[in-house]
Amino acid sequence: MRLINDASEEKLRGGFYTPSPIASFILKWAFNGNKKLDILEPSCGDGVFLEEIQKGAYEYNSVTAIEFDEIEANKSKSIELDKSTIINTDFHKYCINTNKKFDLIIGNPPYIRYQYFDKEQQQYASDIFNKADIKYSKLTNAWVSFVIGSSLLLKETGKIGFVLPAEILQVGYAKPLREFLAHFYNKVNIVSFEKLVFPKIQQEVVLLLCEKNNSNTHLIEHLELKDAEELKKLDVSKLKSPKKKIDFKSNKWTFYFLDQEEIDFLEKLQEDRIIPKLDNYAKVEVGITTGSNPFFTVPLFTVKKYNLEKYAKPLVGRSVQVPSAIFTEKDWEKNREVEARTHLLVFPENSKLKNEKGALEYIKFGENEHIHKGYKCRIRNEWQIIPSLRISDALFIRRNNLYPKFIINEANAYTTDTMHRVSIKENINIKALTASYYNSISLAFSEICGRSHGGGVLELMPNEVEEILLPYNESNAELLPFIDKMIRDKKDISEILKITNQKILKENFGFSDSEIKLADQIWKKLSNRRLNRGKKHNKI
Repeated sequence: MRLINDASEEKLRGGFYTPSPIASFILKWAFNGNKKLDILEPSCGDGVFLEEIQKGAYEYNSVTAIEFDEIEANKSKSIELDKSTIINTDFHKYCINTNKKFDLIIGNPPYIRYQYFDKEQQQYASDIFNKADIKYSKLTNAWVSFVIGSSLLLKETGKIGFVLPAEILQVGYAKPLREFLAHFYNKVNIVSFEKLVFPKIQQEVVLLLCEKNNSNTHLIEHLELKDAEELKKLDVSKLKSPKKKIDFKSNKWTFYFLDQEEIDFLEKLQEDRIIPKLDNYAKVEVGITTGSNPFFTVPLFTVKKYNLEKYAKPLVGRSVQVPSAIFTEKDWEKNREVEARTHLLVFPENSKLKNEKGALEYIKFGENEHIHKGYKCRIRNEWQIIPSLRISDALFIRRNNLYPKFIINEANAYTTDTMHRVSIKENINIKALTASYYNSISLAFSEICGRSHGGGVLELMPNEVEEILLPYNESNAELLPFIDKMIRDKKDISEILKITNQKILKENFGFSDSEIKLADQIWKKLSNRRLNRGKKHNKI
């Protein structure tokens, strides 16, 4: 997996290559005693997999290796692997034009965003999606089209083994890929690692090991190891018989970190629809996109320095500024006193600023800093005018540590895109809705619906927040003062859930003690896995 962040030559070819223990293990799993394989490596780079085939003295029919970068392709050729052909071309082009089929396809596809494909690559990638009857999205990434294209090049039976970003388990743009893999393959194994394989780029990776055998079963299993070195002593027979049934309706594969009993419980919740989703009660949208938070969100000092009181509106811009489940005016005032960025600058059009010396001076300062040349600012009619200035009833924090908070916006503060705006639907009691969120089922689904990042951060986008199951009941409003005080007192969320689960889940929805225990177990397992990975990341 080659992570690419900047528009450079590196961006077009990648630069993070597969560690030998990973390549060695994938080959051990893939060959499994078979000596007559036709093998494809769709992005061979400098030839790590080819070297491991050579070192392992494997027997096979043929090896075809594709590499877009000429220098890297020459490195692979210099290995001089027996019965191998190295082709210097783009895999997308090769995939669409070849008639050859393979028993085994292995590799570490490049991680290149769509916008860095040239026009020919974009067209060939689109053709691959069309051939697989999958809708193509411009949000996609090269590794997605590599996996789909490789699958299409398999014989009637065969295997693929890839090193992929863990995004495959959860990101929206990979959803069509997950659906495709679930139907196309009969066995899917996911191997993940507690420690980062590529620590320099803070990118979690997994091994995707799939087998097509023309049976009627579709099974999946997840195995987590400490690090890549543990692959050396892992018995590949453990991957022969995955046990969990693939849920074709599941949007994400985060489920499969769980035991079958836990998966069945969550699937039943979704199928029975006893608990509605959050979007039944509220609409969630991103916060205000200012174009430059450092310029438009300021502390009281800046407001006073430039006499901007007329244009300074109450703002809550960071999760650390929200101490509880209710954000009050008193909370906002405390943040202002410590010179946090508690003001959003809402400027009018230039024609109304003629006599406003301080405002004009501050706007001039912004132009000297080239704020007006930033993309979001320069596409506006007047760069200093922020669009979409709406205050929401509640807030939902976008990036979270221990757990995501649902917060009543009692202070009527604006928020930037660090938080989501939640607008409560008609006839819904906001206090009851907020309190109803604080239970083990909703928190478990926040982990399932969101995605984790390096450092143990859980991120949820608006559409993902709306997917959270939320057991709303008007009587839950009486829990809110307790929840608010406990969070303010920095009590452990588990202490809160002991009380809230009993009323929200048991009294109002009829869940048994064992079901509540299972829901809590699921939430803790998913959140602890994420948080523990964050601790390990920080040590690297």
